[in-house]
Amino acid sequence: MIRSCAAVWLVLGLGLLCGNAQSSEPGAAAPAAAAAVVLHAEHLLDVERGQLVSPGEVLVEGERIVAAGERVPRPAGAVVVDLGAATLMPGLIDAHVHLFLHPGAEDSQTIDESVPERTILATLAARADLMAGFTAERDMGTEGAGSADSAVRNAIDAGLIPGPRMRMSGNAISITGGHEDAIRYNPAEHISSNATYADSAEELVRVMRQQVKEGADFTKIYQTGADHWVPGMEGVRLGTPYQYTEQQLAAAVAEAERLGTRVAVHCTGEPGALYAAQAGVVSIDHAYQLSAATMQLMKERQIYAVPTFAISEYFAQHAATPAAAAQEQALQNLHAAEFRKQLAAGVPMAVGSDVGPFPHGTQAREMELMVQFGMPAADVLRADLLHGARLLGWEGRIGALKPGMYADVIAVRGDPLADISALGRVVFVMKGGSIVRGGAAAGGVAR
Repeated sequence: MIRSCAAVWLVLGLGLLCGNAQSSEPGAAAPAAAAAVVLHAEHLLDVERGQLVSPGEVLVEGERIVAAGERVPRPAGAVVVDLGAATLMPGLIDAHVHLFLHPGAEDSQTIDESVPERTILATLAARADLMAGFTAERDMGTEGAGSADSAVRNAIDAGLIPGPRMRMSGNAISITGGHEDAIRYNPAEHISSNATYADSAEELVRVMRQQVKEGADFTKIYQTGADHWVPGMEGVRLGTPYQYTEQQLAAAVAEAERLGTRVAVHCTGEPGALYAAQAGVVSIDHAYQLSAATMQLMKERQIYAVPTFAISEYFAQHAATPAAAAQEQALQNLHAAEFRKQLAAGVPMAVGSDVGPFPHGTQAREMELMVQFGMPAADVLRADLLHGARLLGWEGRIGALKPGMYADVIAVRGDPLADISALGRVVFVMKGGSIVRGGAAAGGVAR
């Protein structure tokens, strides 16, 4: 039933929500073949070359792209969806999201809201992100909801609810009394941590095995925390105490390789970042401060930095007091200056917003800030689409408009190479060949 309605809605070109029957994994059964669809717009983004093709067209059959360029074949019976003065491009990728968080105090919502309630909210967050053009995401921790994220991913893959292709980590892992532990509460009340405890290499491995058993696609580890400003002879600096040694992280990376997964770390500074790079993690998320040695190692090993600027901006704009706002702005200023050093050093970048504590569906702002802080728009788009696909383990399947790739296609008003804010003006979304937003409802003409 789901497959047949998807085919009908494609033919009509309606921007309605119909379940995607295909899985995020290529080995899953393919959906029933739908009528061929030709997407036409004024432009098409060639992300690898950093250029626009004008006009732009994409031929879609079933869940895959058959052809893309200025003109594509029009098979008999093909539906043509004309999106007018828009730019066709691959679906966006957010490599750092939290479906199980929403604006408000993180500690309070994880205590006040049950896991079933948070799971319902997570499904709404997934839909909001998809409607904003994010067709693939990496969820960096459920913040105390355990493996509930696997259920959300599986429901998306089964076509039961709308959402991006998801890579899920389950709970992040942290030390006792470390980052995300409930250390601000009365210890006699035994408030649960928002992370899963592991205080040794052996415990890291044990937790990873349990999380993979429960459906995790990869492991997230808190490597630093909690950050604090430290006065010194040369002024105030950011203190970022590490949580795990290089040897402990290396044990986790070795276990991930055995399991066929990866390890990503929350890490804001040194020496934790160097330990993580030496251990061979796949990404260092936040990366406020990186030493020259760490940056060189990340360049050599192609370990991605995921800056997450948007969350700091939101916290600065919504701080409870002027002092708190000034502190968040100081952190953003430091991060922006360090980001420019990382770009100059050749550190590979991916795009992740840390959305959740700020509203889902608004995270295209992350790419605006990356441009504002010194990264050319074409490089930001490559970081999001090409590097993001590699980081999520879907290289060659998403991130570009090429034959054989999944038909994850969006259209935006404007030229994102000239004005990156165009990414916030999404008018059409297709995931795996199914139109979930736009088409006739957004001014397209189906004929």
